[in-house]
Amino acid sequence: MSEPGVEEVDLLVVGGGKAGKSLAMDRAGAGWRVAMVERDKIGGTCINVACIPTKALVGSARTLLSARGAAMMGVEVDGEASVSLEGLRRHEASVVGGMVAAHEQMFARSGMDFILGTARFVAERTVAITGRVGASRVVRGEHVLVNTGTTPAVPALAGIDEADVWDSEAILRLDRLPETLLILGGGYVGCEFASMFAVFGSRVTLLQSGGQVLSREDPDVAAQVAEILTAQGVDVRLGARARAVRRDAGGGEVVVSLEDGSQVRGEELLVATGRAPVTSGLGLDLAGVAVTERGFVVVDDHLRTKAERVWAAGDVAGSPQFTHASWNDFRILKANLTGGEAVTTGRLVPYTVFVTPELARIGLSETEAEAQGRRVKVARIPVAAIPRAKTLHETVGAWKAVVDAETDLILGAALLGHGAGEVISAVQLAMLGGLTYQQVRDAPLTHPTMGEGLNILFDALDAGEPQRPNTEPAPVRARGRPPQ
Repeated sequence: MSEPGVEEVDLLVVGGGKAGKSLAMDRAGAGWRVAMVERDKIGGTCINVACIPTKALVGSARTLLSARGAAMMGVEVDGEASVSLEGLRRHEASVVGGMVAAHEQMFARSGMDFILGTARFVAERTVAITGRVGASRVVRGEHVLVNTGTTPAVPALAGIDEADVWDSEAILRLDRLPETLLILGGGYVGCEFASMFAVFGSRVTLLQSGGQVLSREDPDVAAQVAEILTAQGVDVRLGARARAVRRDAGGGEVVVSLEDGSQVRGEELLVATGRAPVTSGLGLDLAGVAVTERGFVVVDDHLRTKAERVWAAGDVAGSPQFTHASWNDFRILKANLTGGEAVTTGRLVPYTVFVTPELARIGLSETEAEAQGRRVKVARIPVAAIPRAKTLHETVGAWKAVVDAETDLILGAALLGHGAGEVISAVQLAMLGGLTYQQVRDAPLTHPTMGEGLNILFDALDAGEPQRPNTEPAPVRARGRPPQ
């Protein structure tokens, strides 16, 4: 029997990210009573302040590069192509606004109770919700999903809180295109914004504390990405550990003091040093939900928390921080809520870093495979070896695949170059299907396409000494703004 003032539902979703909104719509469509609470981003982080707006702007940067290189393709363009700040804002707003509106319609059609407000657990599977207009409700779910995501993390540096710096969400407001931009952090987010803003015309300095950008990647792959960024005009500084941050009086330049005693100045500073889980203030302890020392929700491979019939998914549950991983979490949850036994163990999650050209990755890197004690063969080709790349004058980059020397199965791949994010899906399907590298090598792939490069890549394993990666950045320099 329901308690007075407590609304009962079959499924309560706290946080409307990819997994949460997908499960809420699916179960509402199946006739469940569903309530979903979202604090402020209709459709979740991805479409509002992450994947979608950033990739829309990456598209703008690439369009600018194409316009600058039009003559190479035999196309005459009057005047020099340039970027319009107001135009970028309109483009970003139209893409994001259109997707938010579509989500509002999908939520309404599903039949769920969509609540814009802030939820806090007050008991097992029970939350108190404060709406935007101050109205409050108490809702209990037979099943509960925590899907609150992550937020940009700010490192504990002296003065940083007072320096009015940007994070990966604030920079998307496009208040200005700074003449000089400092970026703290050479991971995926830092490299993407470095490439983008360099193309837009900012003089970018990328400060990375470690010995390479993209610390999870093989050193040779990371070095190629750094060379491409340098060719686009980015000042890549490795081993640059920040000690303190301040902004000059009167809203002047940002100054980053490094541990070696030097200082770096810029009009703005983007902090891109990772993301933190959104669990503080949720009252998870009152729900019996455990969290790690870093604040991520503890789940098993079924995405169950320590509390009965309480689940967690997406970034906040420690899943790989990609929207497609969260969408896969939804499929696992749906199966487990409807009598199945789906798990996250062993799933193969690719990703793409949207520098220009992009880096797509899947499976084991060469370094990881060797650390596991595997005997491997490594295939390498320059992107310039792919006919389609030549037709497009997009020959910068290199492809690399790691193959098990005993079984000939593909263990992983790192594709750096034009269209790599599309081609990696073919590698993923080959790996899921248990294909040997010879089966991919011998498949009659469409010519001329970038996907055909997989034939050429795996041919390299049988051609004696593999071709070495092309690290010449000149084609990028020719199409973009020259290095400063």
